[in-house]
Amino acid sequence: MFSGPEPDPARDAGHPDPPERVGFFTDTSVCIGCKACEVACKEWNAVPEDGLSLTGMSYDNTGGLGASTWRHVAFIEQGPPAPEGRTELPLAGAGTAGDSDGAGAAEADGGMRWLMSSDVCKHCTHAACLDVCPTGSLFRTEFGTVVVQEDICNGCGYCVPACPYGVIEQRPADGRAFKCTLCYDRLSAGQEPACAKACPTDSIQFGPLDELRARAEQRVGQLHAAGVGDARLYGHDPEDGVGGDGAFFLLLDEPEVYGLPPDPVVTTRDLPAMWRHAAGAALTLLGGVAVSFALDALTGRAHRRGGRS
Repeated sequence: MFSGPEPDPARDAGHPDPPERVGFFTDTSVCIGCKACEVACKEWNAVPEDGLSLTGMSYDNTGGLGASTWRHVAFIEQGPPAPEGRTELPLAGAGTAGDSDGAGAAEADGGMRWLMSSDVCKHCTHAACLDVCPTGSLFRTEFGTVVVQEDICNGCGYCVPACPYGVIEQRPADGRAFKCTLCYDRLSAGQEPACAKACPTDSIQFGPLDELRARAEQRVGQLHAAGVGDARLYGHDPEDGVGGDGAFFLLLDEPEVYGLPPDPVVTTRDLPAMWRHAAGAALTLLGGVAVSFALDALTGRAHRRGGRS
């Protein structure tokens, strides 16, 4: 099954008696951008250094998820546009010398808002990367997560365009694909993933997926009651285009602001229909060829009869 509701992906993947499905709930409203999750992920999983240069457009120094960035803390600076269409970032100490109450600094801030979010592989219920892998390098664990076995990966790269979130990537050095494993080795030992363990504000919460979804709904209600009307959940719905994510988010703005697709769909969803159409086209072609040969045979027979008469 490539799409639709999937209540127990681990059992359907062949695990006879799997434990409760687990995942991440990331509450971006309490993320402080400390990047402890990025560091913990790299340290535990021995993920290589991926560059420390700033983009020049943000304080974000990693830019996005990739083969050597399994956790990415996005820094999204929102403010009123400058006259020429650029965003002006406030300078430290921009207030006047006499503003002991900070009013001048707030005024100089100009309504600036920072959105921070720790992004990660979504561990989709319907994982297209897993569907297209020809070697079995990608597999569904007993916890419902999706893991890459780097020693089996042949570097074909089929999984890269298959991911609707653009998460999985190949390392240039050897061509193999890498992504978050949700710390499969730690889960197997009864421990929580390193990023969730390191998060100082509980922005990254780990646990049974159903419990996290209920907790997330309650948190959205709290924020709405507090006047944060833009708070919404992303990736939590089992009825969405990927069957719900194993890692979902509470966002404070539209998904596109965070670089997330608004309506992700598993890219292999239409494969059965495509194969049916291809088979139909092939049968039509074969039928046309057969009719052509039959007509040629009948025409030749008619000519032979005419010649004898």
